[in-house]
Amino acid sequence: MITPKEGLAYYREFLEYLGRQIDQPVEYVDAEDYAEINRKLETGELEAAFVCSGPYVDGKEKFGLEFIAAPQAYGEKVYYSYFIVPSKSQVTSLDGLKGKSFAFTDPLSNSGKLVPEYTLARMGTTPERFFSKISYSGSHDKSIKAVSEGLVDGAAVDSLIWEYKNQKFPEQTANTRIIFKSKPYAPPPFVVRPGLDPAIKEKLRQVMLNAHKSPEGKVILSKMMIDRFVPLNDSAYDSVRQIKLWVDKPKPGKPR
Repeated sequence: MITPKEGLAYYREFLEYLGRQIDQPVEYVDAEDYAEINRKLETGELEAAFVCSGPYVDGKEKFGLEFIAAPQAYGEKVYYSYFIVPSKSQVTSLDGLKGKSFAFTDPLSNSGKLVPEYTLARMGTTPERFFSKISYSGSHDKSIKAVSEGLVDGAAVDSLIWEYKNQKFPEQTANTRIIFKSKPYAPPPFVVRPGLDPAIKEKLRQVMLNAHKSPEGKVILSKMMIDRFVPLNDSAYDSVRQIKLWVDKPKPGKPR
């Protein structure tokens, strides 16, 4: 959610740090997609997770998913959806993508699906009508690669992932170009399942919020391109809720 695939080692490093700080072992668990992560949190198969802001809103409403902290990166407590095209593309705006192929990341992704769908809805159209072909890459990394290699004409990706790659692996973004930057949204949070022991929950919160003050924690965060973790009010995610309401609202002539 915060770093691309190359940063997976830093996630593991951070989780090991987290485990030492709360004096409990932490097991890393991966999942196929955002829906699977939420399912595991709801059933108690996972205690905590990094999730996208879209799935956080879903989980909060459906089964009481609890916010712990969110990343502040590149000096901001927000992130964006970037619409990107191949650097050699003649497309310079969203309108130029009409009739082109486009990649989303995951059906529940805010930056990789909900934001572009909402943007098109405000234009009075849908992805199915606007683009000639729609595909799901499964990750922001794969969407960036697909655009870079010209496999699709455009894609919507998480700004945190694109910026990380642009700074650490500029060769991976060199063949892409940003043509649209959405308004800011509250970043993908670190969450815990409802019912988790309050003492453990508070330990996790304190470790996350103070990691940047620890020499060891600061080094790991810098590798992840995160300034620090910060507290946010749940209301910070209301803009994501508004998008979901708009996108899910029945449209005239559209079967439900």
